[in-house]
Amino acid sequence: MDIRIQKLEPDCFYHIYNRGINGCTIFENLDNYLFFLKQFSKYVIPLCDIYAYCLMPNHFHFVLKIKSNEELLIFAENELKLTNVKKEGLHAIQNVVSKQISKFISSYSQSYNSAHSRHGALLESPFKRKKIHSEEYLRNLILYVHQNPTDLNEDFKMYKFSSYVAMLSNAKTNLKRTEVIELFNDLDNFIFCHNNPFVSFEF
Repeated sequence: MDIRIQKLEPDCFYHIYNRGINGCTIFENLDNYLFFLKQFSKYVIPLCDIYAYCLMPNHFHFVLKIKSNEELLIFAENELKLTNVKKEGLHAIQNVVSKQISKFISSYSQSYNSAHSRHGALLESPFKRKKIHSEEYLRNLILYVHQNPTDLNEDFKMYKFSSYVAMLSNAKTNLKRTEVIELFNDLDNFIFCHNNPFVSFEF
């Protein structure tokens, strides 16, 4: 299926990811990372629950659950002022999420280009998406996303631009912290699985 017409269905989990054009850097400094997350909060969080994320110098990963059809409809009507939202076609409610993610990426790209005196596309288009079909896949994906900084020879447990540290904190967060920990039974097992990603564990 053409990824451009693959809908993001309500109440479903997805791996949303993308990288810079030809693997180019998309985050040059702290301000870039912070603005990226700010724009994500503005455009995407109203429509999705966040289960994990990791921002790398030239790519990003998000593990998201799309909100219910009713919540998407309320957002489309109240925030986007859309009328006559349909179940199918160009104006289908499922397309609202894809459009918001595209707006988020576009807003960041424009800001990055302005700040760094560059022109043209920053990230590949369309953004990548994979539907998550099982709880096991979801757990393994969360582990994979959090382990990404090891590719930079960095300790994932200390990496600033990942959801791992926030999962261990009691600070206020937009992450679905409780739900993620429950996927691993408890916090101790969440930590154990991250420290031993190749060890089989019975859930």
